[in-house]
Amino acid sequence: MHAMQYELTLPADYDMAVVRARVARIGHLLDDWEGLGFKTYLMRERGVNGSPVNQYAPFYLWDTVEGMNTFLWGGAFQGLSNDFGRPSVRQWTGLSYEEGGAVGSPASSAVRRRQPVPEGVELAEVMGDAADEVERLAGEDGAVFAAAAVDTARWELVHFSLWTHEAPKADGDLFEVLHVSAPGRERLPRGRQW
Repeated sequence: MHAMQYELTLPADYDMAVVRARVARIGHLLDDWEGLGFKTYLMRERGVNGSPVNQYAPFYLWDTVEGMNTFLWGGAFQGLSNDFGRPSVRQWTGLSYEEGGAVGSPASSAVRRRQPVPEGVELAEVMGDAADEVERLAGEDGAVFAAAAVDTARWELVHFSLWTHEAPKADGDLFEVLHVSAPGRERLPRGRQW
């Protein structure tokens, strides 16, 4: 499993209805993308739910590198780059994935938390704690799924969870979910990835 996200931080006075309309128009195009576990079309609006910014920030879980690379190099990502400029794309190696009791239900919010992996810690213990947190989040009411991944170049953990309601029991940046494409959900490996 591979996690990926890019963020388009938009001007404070940007009309976020443009982002909503874009997702309504093209969101379905990845509903059957080979190699994609999940794509969550995410948005934060300045002043809503504590967000300091207007932002479009899709988050992906890939079940194959080929699917991810085909998206990035095969034209789909180029359309976004043509419209907004090419964003930096963050990638993390999957640590854990668990489905919640609400899997398959419509999602309304997502939470993403990034945190550094401290120096001098036992890596196995930190990664095990991250996997335990995924299991805890997936067990909460309204959880669609939870995942954790790590960027070993920056030594950064990312926790990501998808929810059916707007008050998730998770810490981090809260996003509104505009659309979910999940063609390969059943192929994402459950539990720890090591």
